[in-house]
Amino acid sequence: MLRIVVCVSGGGTNLQAILDAIEQGKITNTEVTAVISNNANARALERARLKGIPAILMSPKEYPDREAYHEALTAKVCDLAPDLVVLAGFLVRIPPQLVEKFSNRIINIHPSLIPSFCGVGYYGLKVHEKVLERGVKVTGATVHFVNEGMDEGPIISQRAVEVEENDTPEILQRRVMEEAEWVLLPKAIDDIANGRIRVVDNKVLRCG
Repeated sequence: MLRIVVCVSGGGTNLQAILDAIEQGKITNTEVTAVISNNANARALERARLKGIPAILMSPKEYPDREAYHEALTAKVCDLAPDLVVLAGFLVRIPPQLVEKFSNRIINIHPSLIPSFCGVGYYGLKVHEKVLERGVKVTGATVHFVNEGMDEGPIISQRAVEVEENDTPEILQRRVMEEAEWVLLPKAIDDIANGRIRVVDNKVLRCG
């Protein structure tokens, strides 16, 4: 059984996609053991409570500086002892010590086709705003392992989504979620839970 901790900053739609996929049998051999948020108002915390999952608030405001917060976050995740950490819209940069302790055991969903529209400053609705400003015709989402860089870890999977003429950032964001994020993230978790992927030389290999 793969024990996962999901980290979320906002509404938790990707968290809900994971929970629904577990209930529907699309994700097997997996249990969400805790949800962590940096935001007291995150709806994700309520989604967790409704499922009887421990909902843990860890706000940077509660710590004297970012280093103290990073140490506390790392300690909390280590205490929870997950097999996999899932970043499902977590707007906190993962501290290097946590990446080191959970090497190739942290995954992230990003709302673009990496390496486009990623890195510092590209998160949430800002990604879709930039996509529309640039005038690209195809966007999408990427699931990747997390390393010390920003959106630079080995790519697990990607899915393309067409940009339509009358899109607003909000409309495009919703389509990317529905057509890509909510498909890719549950599938990646299921693949990891069932031993179908592994990382070799910073690349993801599929094992059946």
